[in-house]
Amino acid sequence: MRYELVIFDNDGVLVDSEPISNRHLAAYLTEVGHPTTYEESIRDYMGSAMHRVHELVWERSGRRLPEDFDDVFHARVFAAFERELKPVAGVEDVLAKLTAAGVPYCLASSGSHERIRVGHRVAGLERWFDDGRIFSSQDVGRGKPAPDLFLYAAEKMGVAPERCVVVEDSPLGVQAAVAAGMDVLGFTAMTPAERLQDAGQLFSRMDDLADLLV
Repeated sequence: MRYELVIFDNDGVLVDSEPISNRHLAAYLTEVGHPTTYEESIRDYMGSAMHRVHELVWERSGRRLPEDFDDVFHARVFAAFERELKPVAGVEDVLAKLTAAGVPYCLASSGSHERIRVGHRVAGLERWFDDGRIFSSQDVGRGKPAPDLFLYAAEKMGVAPERCVVVEDSPLGVQAAVAAGMDVLGFTAMTPAERLQDAGQLFSRMDDLADLLV
């Protein structure tokens, strides 16, 4: 095994949530006076924590989002998850192969613990991730592209950063992993390959991931 720890991003890598959440984010931003298309939401916010949404809106407009923006947004997204969310095709096979090979893994997500848990319950991934394998930007304060979250996950799992590999599908996540001194595998199912060019290797089908890891 080339690595002692595999760190998965969550949204778009484990659960197919990015189309759902960015559709609702674009609609809600537009609703509160900040016109945003789905494509712009993907470009600007995919892979980021909610504080980045607030920061970019403030930088661009000089106006604050409503105080209850996060609560309303998450309520809408969670309701949509209940109707639509599925695991990323092939990811359970990857987790099963890692488990069988005795390779430690965890997840490090910009999303909140609640978002992660709701998504895993709906998508049927709860059995693969106990609390000790789940790390959120809530745990560190600064989300991606800062390296803090990945470094925190590695520390908690007892593995040096240089012995970790991160599986990411967003430019912000790739940037964070590189800053943490970790190797990165870029998943291009939703993100154009050129936007993940800083990853060490790229792959477009989850079925191909296990061969890159074990």
